[in-house]
Amino acid sequence: MPWYRRGGGDWRGSSVVSDEKSRKSIAAHAPTIGARQVNSAYHRRVAFPSDLATSTSRQLQSTSPALIIPVGSVEQHGPHLPLDTDTRIATAVARSVAAQLADRNESNWVLAPAIGYGASGEHEGFAGTVSIGTSALRLLLVEFGRSAAQWASRLVFVNGHGGNVEALAAAVALLRYEGRDAGWCSCTAENADAHAGHTETSVLLHISPDAVNQDQRTPGNRAPLPELMPEMLRGGVAAVSSIGVLGDPTTATAEEGRRIFAEMVDASLGRVLRWAPDHEGMLR
Repeated sequence: MPWYRRGGGDWRGSSVVSDEKSRKSIAAHAPTIGARQVNSAYHRRVAFPSDLATSTSRQLQSTSPALIIPVGSVEQHGPHLPLDTDTRIATAVARSVAAQLADRNESNWVLAPAIGYGASGEHEGFAGTVSIGTSALRLLLVEFGRSAAQWASRLVFVNGHGGNVEALAAAVALLRYEGRDAGWCSCTAENADAHAGHTETSVLLHISPDAVNQDQRTPGNRAPLPELMPEMLRGGVAAVSSIGVLGDPTTATAEEGRRIFAEMVDASLGRVLRWAPDHEGMLR
């Protein structure tokens, strides 16, 4: 018989047991006769998890945790950085923010697996880039939020890729309009260069040094991003940098990466603690 409830009948698909002796017999054989007895384990006290991916449903039962979700991309980052650079940074920042929130006893925060594909159309001139576009990312974020909000009390998306901003703003604004407590913020640092240069390379040297191809670090186009935007809008990053780098990765160091990473974490943590989303759900 099917395990699920149909109509208003008994969940076991059999008649209600009224005889006391039969009830005792059922209790004695609980592991073999139905979900209600087996799932009584859901109500035992368990350690609260910190990662959604390694949690069980029983651990999250009746806890209403807050969920922190990294959002990144799969796109070229020059000849020296991996395609998942943005996802690595967003995940590391989100993990550190969640840990600090836990240390402050700020609700029960759980780190979700990253949303690893983003809107990266400007990088599609380079092999390895996989962009799902703004419309698809917006829909993914909305449906993610609608589903997760069934059991999570609050959602915050931590973004590692600038091309995702339009989708995040639209999606989180809709989630909030629908009554869900959602927000988003980006991994930002003062005086950061645009792409795969000093900033991102330094952070990767700090959080994931083995992923950096040190002998492939080559300066790219170091012009200010506003000067590059008109040409990039017409032809993408390839139109302004043949190697896909906007900035100078040769100046990057792990020590500088530690400082930049701490700045990203502190900024994101402050926004989450203040929880002051604007009309697009961006945390201020």
